Amino acid sequence: MNEDQVKEIIQRWVKDDLKPEDYQQFKTLGSACLSEGESQQLLKFIQDEKNQVFLGRCKQFFYIVKHAPRASAEMLHLFVKTCRPNELLDSMLEITEGIDPGAISETILALLPHLQSVLLRLDEGKAACVGSTLSALQKQLSRLPVPYTEQQEEADEYGLCRCSAALTAFAEPFVEEVKRTDGNCAATAEDEELKIELLKFCMRSLRAPLLEAELKHDKKSPLWLFAVEIMVTLSAIKEPLPGLLFFSSLRKNILMDNNQFKEARACLAYLLFVQLITIDNFPAVFSHVFILQCNMEYISQLLSRYAVNTTLFSQKGITFALFTKSLERVQDNSLPVSLLDLKSFYSVPHVRQAARESGLQVFQVFINKLDAEAKHKFFRCMLKTSNHAGIESYIIKNIRNQFEFSMKQGNANDWFLGTEFISLMRLVLRLPQGAETDLLGSMDKVMESLNLLRYVLIRDEELRTNEDVWEELCRIKEEYLKMLRVCISISRAYYSSELKALREDQKLKAKDAARSTKLVKSITVKQEKVSNMSPEVQHQVLQSALVTFDLMESLIVRIEEITEEKLNKLN
Repeated sequence: MNEDQVKEIIQRWVKDDLKPEDYQQFKTLGSACLSEGESQQLLKFIQDEKNQVFLGRCKQFFYIVKHAPRASAEMLHLFVKTCRPNELLDSMLEITEGIDPGAISETILALLPHLQSVLLRLDEGKAACVGSTLSALQKQLSRLPVPYTEQQEEADEYGLCRCSAALTAFAEPFVEEVKRTDGNCAATAEDEELKIELLKFCMRSLRAPLLEAELKHDKKSPLWLFAVEIMVTLSAIKEPLPGLLFFSSLRKNILMDNNQFKEARACLAYLLFVQLITIDNFPAVFSHVFILQCNMEYISQLLSRYAVNTTLFSQKGITFALFTKSLERVQDNSLPVSLLDLKSFYSVPHVRQAARESGLQVFQVFINKLDAEAKHKFFRCMLKTSNHAGIESYIIKNIRNQFEFSMKQGNANDWFLGTEFISLMRLVLRLPQGAETDLLGSMDKVMESLNLLRYVLIRDEELRTNEDVWEELCRIKEEYLKMLRVCISISRAYYSSELKALREDQKLKAKDAARSTKLVKSITVKQEKVSNMSPEVQHQVLQSALVTFDLMESLIVRIEEITEEKLNKLN
């Protein structure tokens, strides 16, 4: 097509009604100009006032721009001012769909200023358009990986940090509109809709990327600054934080999946109560116990998510930080037993080893906050249901601490000194499998049980004041020690024979592997089969077991000596 033919077509576009093929032809010609380096020709065409009517009805331009990286900013600006805003917005949002991951940040950063200009030109339906634009952009940004380390944030290889900052700048004029409305007059339906769309934007931002980000107060990283902007936006649009956190059922117009909405609120709670962002805007009327109770729902939700995907390291940190900070604000020995009836307080899912290790400290803080009755109920439940010798030994150690605390002046209570204490001791001084109990696997619990019993007998003054309680404790003690002696005797005989056989087999090199595996195949230590260990390690395990049995027996002897000494004093 020569120059004269092109001019003839353009003249017809300006004068006549446009047909669908005319728009396609403009797209073809525009793309050809840009690809051949004739962008000035296209710019001259756009600047010509005679073409304004045609351009105002033509939304093909942004399809040209999408494939024309050399298109100038001036050309984009002119076209944004000229085209019909609704059609132009549709065209720009279509460009964002299906972007190659490597071009997401570049495309969004290029479009954001022009999207903002188009939206500001709208009168009717602005709120809905702002909402659909923010949603479309966040959908694409959610495809980008979240940087976890300081180095990754600084590098910002995929542009997520830059795009997040640009999004808050993009939303700023619309936030200002809501602020002006709240300050001057009653809000219209359109104003309320704009506020809701901005709220949705904030909640989506809290869930991604902020929930997955590693935020540190002492290092003002790009994502930290983004978190601050989101929290400031919530305050600016006059969204009550207590309503979002504690009374979310009233917010039925936030169209989010329930789990996603809960995760967004979990991040909100973390930023507010742990990082203290905008904490000055939070009313001080809520008790620390109430806040803890509400936050437990979010803690349970985050642990559930982490249990499914253990690569979410930041969420593990957020979870324990939120739980710890919520507990720290509560006074020691003050949490009532009624809180233990809440599902979130006892059905937190089992998580992996790394989380369990970090959780032990939080576990102790939680115990410290319970009052005497709540501690008693919690200890009883854990002893009945944990089926884990390590946890049971930890609980028994805490029972001893509470017994000692109750002995001090002014701290006496029936839960750890009176009749209720006996129900705990029945669970402590108990061998579930009787004489067949695996003492090596239950070693931690048995040793703590004997230490507790020894301590109780030494500090027996308070318990002896109640004759029924003391007699029942003595009866439980006698039954337990009798059964434990039998169990130790059987276990010692078994392990001694295994050790003797292992030593004999080690002398016979030819039979070493087969015989050693056969002998100890049923023994398990710390969730590891002894049969999988080398003969040298097997020897150490069996020898250690015999030493442990000697320690148990020495404690039994000492308990009996204390009992006899006490009887002699009384007589």
